[in-house]
Amino acid sequence: MNVLLVDDEPLELEQLEFLIQPQFPFWRLYKAADGTQANSIGQEVQIQLALLDINLPGKSGLLVAEDLRRLHPEIHIIMISAHHNFQYARQSIKLKVMDYITKPVIEQELLEVLHEFDHNDSPAVQSKVIQEALQIMQKQFSGKINLSGLASAVHMNPTYLSRLFHEEVGISFSEYLNQLRMEYAKQLLHRHSDLNIADVAERCGFNSQHYFCTQFHKHVGMPPKKFREKRN
Repeated sequence: MNVLLVDDEPLELEQLEFLIQPQFPFWRLYKAADGTQANSIGQEVQIQLALLDINLPGKSGLLVAEDLRRLHPEIHIIMISAHHNFQYARQSIKLKVMDYITKPVIEQELLEVLHEFDHNDSPAVQSKVIQEALQIMQKQFSGKINLSGLASAVHMNPTYLSRLFHEEVGISFSEYLNQLRMEYAKQLLHRHSDLNIADVAERCGFNSQHYFCTQFHKHVGMPPKKFREKRN
């Protein structure tokens, strides 16, 4: 499922990603700093859920919500605001916004809203075999897992599983596996300062520290060491 996060504060975007991704590792997160970026992503990607800061530079989050609603009529929207504002809340109701959250974002409040959405409103993965495959990957991503082994575990041809996986999850097997590993790596780097980079790489299923660092930089936008320094 594709989720769009929109906030002009980089730290706020990082916080949202940090709170959401470990709880919903199969969600693909897209980030935008303003309405222009959000609209550009919305035109290229089918967005199912958007979390929008109301106070954006240029177009307000409410106007961005209108744009996204035109692009994706079935989209679910959560508005985020630094202020309790009746007018904002009223406009949000008119836009059929799913929820309205005030800053600072409280982890428990946000996750309750997202879990409710995930349980009641998110597009369901139709195939039981893909559900089983996702569960296996979420448990075994740090080990020596590959497409052939996964296909064998769910009793399916690897080529067909690869195609079905991409159709239903929205990304390839290797992309999803890498996403799981990167999110786990971010947790380890943030919470376990005693682990060196090689240990983190090994715990995430990488045999090569260099390859891990390359993939981490590609996924996160900075080397593991710098990510740890920023988080700590």
